Amino acid sequence: MTPTSRLPSTLTAADSINRRGALTLLAASLSTPLWAQMTPVWTTIEKKARGQTVYFNAWAGSQNINAYLQWAGAEVQKRYGVKLEHVKITDTAEVVKRVRSEKAAGKLTDGSVDMVWINGENFATMKREALLFGPFAESLPNFVYVDVKGKPTTRLDFSEPVEGLEAPWGMAQLTFFVDSKRVPSPPRSMNELLSFAKANPGRISYPRLPDFHGTTFIKQALLDTNPDRSAIYKPVTPEALAKAGAPLWAFLDALHPHLWRSGKQFPQNASAVRQMMADGELMLALTFNPNEAANEIAASRLPTSVVSYQFDSGTIGNTHFLAIPFNAPAKEGAQVLINFLLSPEAQARKADITQWGDPTVLALDKLPEAERARFTGKPVPGQVTQVAPVLPEPHGSWVSALEQEWLKRYGR
Repeated sequence: MTPTSRLPSTLTAADSINRRGALTLLAASLSTPLWAQMTPVWTTIEKKARGQTVYFNAWAGSQNINAYLQWAGAEVQKRYGVKLEHVKITDTAEVVKRVRSEKAAGKLTDGSVDMVWINGENFATMKREALLFGPFAESLPNFVYVDVKGKPTTRLDFSEPVEGLEAPWGMAQLTFFVDSKRVPSPPRSMNELLSFAKANPGRISYPRLPDFHGTTFIKQALLDTNPDRSAIYKPVTPEALAKAGAPLWAFLDALHPHLWRSGKQFPQNASAVRQMMADGELMLALTFNPNEAANEIAASRLPTSVVSYQFDSGTIGNTHFLAIPFNAPAKEGAQVLINFLLSPEAQARKADITQWGDPTVLALDKLPEAERARFTGKPVPGQVTQVAPVLPEPHGSWVSALEQEWLKRYGR
């Protein structure tokens, strides 16, 4: 879809005649496209947003992320008069429960959450229970830059259509990393990983489920052991789990005897796996942030010889999103904040290894040249040099089913 076809219907006839000129002005914009600033709808939203406080419920487990949000808060306060309050959480499911409770109690207009960082089953739950405001996302001025074709998960969240109820914020993809001095030819598929584990007994592992990264590893194995994946992208059923699970469990039964501690114990999380690799106990680590190894190298926690890569045929990837609850008091402020977070300026800063290192949701070829230049930093040690295809996540309902079955089989 071209920027012209996305011009709002609220433009006057004179505005329509001057669309080409408006789009020329867009190329000079630093954050909000100028044609969007001229529309009555967005102008009204910005006016109503001024003076609002947005209570943004977001995970707070990273100093870099917290610092990034402090920067974003200062910018939207200065530019739009919107105050950002970071409500630091550890589990988004608790936010879902809170909004659900508010709805049940009849608190329909003055909720405690203005904005939430979300994806996967939490989004599916809020969508199903009508706990979200919208659709709003594709009406945001900066949505014209989102890479909806090259990154289809910006419109499909764990196989659940987004339908404008959340705005994409960043990308994630299962990535492996090794020390190239010890592992010059790492395994580039699940079958190669099995052969590698057999050749290096006790030197490979993955996090114990239900750790997120452990579950992601299992989902990757599920996709790689099932040529026909159609059932995996639909709600799970006992029959579908039995059929798709059979080759998965056979693969894991073959793999586990060759893992660290013979697969009878598993590290607690990806951080533990990373540390064991850094200490030389393991030969391979995994992450869902393609830039994690580069961040660790920059912080001198991993050597510069560490390289990141993805399986040649692709690895699981998804998008994380920003949503607005149905009863948010500061809906306008939240939209202004989200639109800023989608701007090339904010997305480039977030993608910067020294700031956060979170891959952008934008299509760089859609950006004006000056904005595109924000993303062209020099390659740094540990970055993925060749990005593999993104495999969409299985339907969110598969997560709990896989975890329960894995724990039954291997969670001694």
